[in-house]
Amino acid sequence: MSNTTTDVKLEFDPKNMPFRRLGPSGLRVPLFSLGGWLTLGGTVKGDPVKDIIKTAFDAGINMFDTAEAYAAGKSEEEMGRVIKELGLRRTDLVITTKLFWGLRKGPNDGGLSRKHIIEGTRESLQRLGLDYVDVIFAHRCDVSVPMEEIVRAFNWVIEKGWAMYWATSEWTAREIEEAYHIADKLNLIAPIAEQCQHNMFHRERPEKEYDPLYRKYGLGTTTFSSLASGLLTGKYNDGIPENSRFSQHPEFFNSTIKSLQQPEGQAKIQKVRELTKIAEELQSTPTALALAWVAKNPNTSTVILGASSPQQVTENLKALEVLPKLTDEIMQKIEAILGNKPEPVATYGRPALDKFGRQ
Repeated sequence: MSNTTTDVKLEFDPKNMPFRRLGPSGLRVPLFSLGGWLTLGGTVKGDPVKDIIKTAFDAGINMFDTAEAYAAGKSEEEMGRVIKELGLRRTDLVITTKLFWGLRKGPNDGGLSRKHIIEGTRESLQRLGLDYVDVIFAHRCDVSVPMEEIVRAFNWVIEKGWAMYWATSEWTAREIEEAYHIADKLNLIAPIAEQCQHNMFHRERPEKEYDPLYRKYGLGTTTFSSLASGLLTGKYNDGIPENSRFSQHPEFFNSTIKSLQQPEGQAKIQKVRELTKIAEELQSTPTALALAWVAKNPNTSTVILGASSPQQVTENLKALEVLPKLTDEIMQKIEAILGNKPEPVATYGRPALDKFGRQ
């Protein structure tokens, strides 16, 4: 189903895109990737999808993320169609999708039972028009299914050649830890990454809760909403503009929209204004600054970009120019504005270990 050598029309050139390993695996992924949530197959359809993906590919992005639930399967269909029409070589690409929310209402059409993991993977591959995906994510943890069944099912999918690796999304550290323990006990493959929300206003889970997982297992993150759904771009400083994410999906972002009218929301907007000044000092934009800030974290394997136009892809990738400018001094200035760095785990008076030794 995937493109053969004779079908290839575009050769991949990584340009100046940095690549990192995805967690502890040997898979190399671009520091910035492109996701389809709310856009590809949803608010963006047809030729514009092709324009966005081609712009990303031409800029050195070869990782594309989607899910069975995105636009009720249409995101996978659009992505698969564009990969074929552009003539992209399958081995040049890192394609990821996610399972949990199925497309039908049957009791076994969602979740993480062995049945849905296997059947859902097959249906995703059909929509994508591909023989395999590089990484298949568990879009949420299914507390109604034994963890052993989940781990065994994803291993079966990998053994069938339908995926190279599996990973988690929005799981708690405890749930990820349990998956690791079962994988170790049964000599199975453990998840290699966690797809989580990480941005300047959302830090507790990715920076504190997951910290032991980074150190023990080398887990990596594929971050989403790194612009806080656009809040960190500054576009919502003076209200909600037309054609913005909040205006196009008012029900989904209802609580966020309401919060912007509250003192807490107004405080965030004020912080965005102050961050904008730092961005201007760096001759950049608040968007690029916010993305570069997440990318600077060594536990970030890739920052998933969302884009509704080719221009947005280009603007977002200006973060690559900001990244080397994030000196310790600049990071301290940002920290002073944010004032939300997670508190370290309590040591109850124990003296600190030598900073040059293993912590």
